[in-house]
Amino acid sequence: MLCHKLGLATGCGNTKTEPPALLMPYLWRVHNLREEQRSGLAALQAVTALLQQRRNSHPTYGLYEACELHFWWSKPRSTDSLGQLFWFDDHGRPEAAAVMADFTDGGSLLYEDVTFLPLFMPDSSPELVAHVVERGLALAADHGFPSVELEVDKADDVMHGVLASHGFTIKEEDILAEAWMSTDTRPQISTLNDGYRLVSRAETTPRPHHMTERNPAFSEDRLLETSTYRPDLDLVVLDRDDNYAGHGLFWYDPITATGVVEPMRTKDEHQQQGVARHILTAGLDRLANAGAERVSIGYEPANPASGHLYRSVGFEPIKYTDLLSGPTSSTPV
Repeated sequence: MLCHKLGLATGCGNTKTEPPALLMPYLWRVHNLREEQRSGLAALQAVTALLQQRRNSHPTYGLYEACELHFWWSKPRSTDSLGQLFWFDDHGRPEAAAVMADFTDGGSLLYEDVTFLPLFMPDSSPELVAHVVERGLALAADHGFPSVELEVDKADDVMHGVLASHGFTIKEEDILAEAWMSTDTRPQISTLNDGYRLVSRAETTPRPHHMTERNPAFSEDRLLETSTYRPDLDLVVLDRDDNYAGHGLFWYDPITATGVVEPMRTKDEHQQQGVARHILTAGLDRLANAGAERVSIGYEPANPASGHLYRSVGFEPIKYTDLLSGPTSSTPV
């Protein structure tokens, strides 16, 4: 099992074990939580704390790492200034959230609508899940969004059931695979073909950021507002004329000792030149040297080339997600 390969003894798969002591405070909390709305950077900080807390409680539970939402922050969205819902315990720790992100501008390969993220600590009760979803959908309706979409783990029967009661249906099956690896098993850095060189954003700051070529709305200033972005882990390969050939953004979260690869891209004219493999293996090595013990990546199962690349360097898919969509105003049945 992946947990044993990651050096973890419990908390994975269907094995029945006693929950570790770190999880016990979260097993009973359904009531006595304080609901609060936050927006902008305050919301980003709160969701960061929740996702970091969750990852420290369980090695793979739930969808999304804090770093992924930090990447989303690199582009202004209509939802940035809107209230997002959080539930805090008596010690001010976030226990759950209902967050929205507007992807209606066509800038995502996966999402086309406002994306809804109900987020929880491990072993949250079905009652809390239902409450957070209901309150989050109501707030989305108040914000003027008639419908939302969201990724759901195919194995999450509770979430599928709650959403079905609100009229949600599957828009696309197996939209994303989530894969993990231990940095102890990372491969050697692959050879980069002649005529190419690898640099980091820390070395190219006089130039416009390479991601603006494909996404003019990308904001490096916003990226620098996040707590996990590091220019030395923002890697790009240049060709012999110093033109951009491909990039990979690697994130290291020191709070969880977790790394994330998001996003990666090689330009069409530089495919099959070993660019992507070199970026990936070099980035994994830098993450390990930074202190990352485990790394996650998401890829589309419908894209066999990317899946083959990631599995070939040691990533193992552990979950698959469906994309669901539905109304925000329906009454649960």
